[in-house]
Amino acid sequence: MQSLKTRIPPPVVALAVGGLMKLYAWTFQVPIDASPVLADVGIAIAQISAVIALLAFASFGLARTTINPRAPARATVLVTGGIFRVTRNPLCLSLLLLLVAYAVRLGSWVEWLGPVLFAVYVTRFQIVPEEEILAQKFGAAFLAYKSRTRRWL
Repeated sequence: MQSLKTRIPPPVVALAVGGLMKLYAWTFQVPIDASPVLADVGIAIAQISAVIALLAFASFGLARTTINPRAPARATVLVTGGIFRVTRNPLCLSLLLLLVAYAVRLGSWVEWLGPVLFAVYVTRFQIVPEEEILAQKFGAAFLAYKSRTRRWL
């Protein structure tokens, strides 16, 4: 299991989970719920996801540090401002919200296992190892940040 740490980038994991959700829906002929309310909820969640991702990318860009999830040790700056005041992992949160939006649209309770699977996998194999590296690299500053900012929300 050590070999999976930071090996598969969260966008790839999200794409795979979304593919599994689609495969389930297709295999078991799960109809997309045509409810306008669910459509609006799904779209709203996807839009919130996009805003979160854009804010995170902007924060990384302004800090001039890496966004590469496979190389957290290359971080040159501990980014704690902007969206990072709300969540330590806005890009993972953004991907999770996209999967939630998809689960809302599909409307099957089984589809909700997708976002749960993503959150569990990414927490174990991306976020925790990344936090260990950042704690070593930034020491007390990271630990203080970690104590005041939630992992997801």
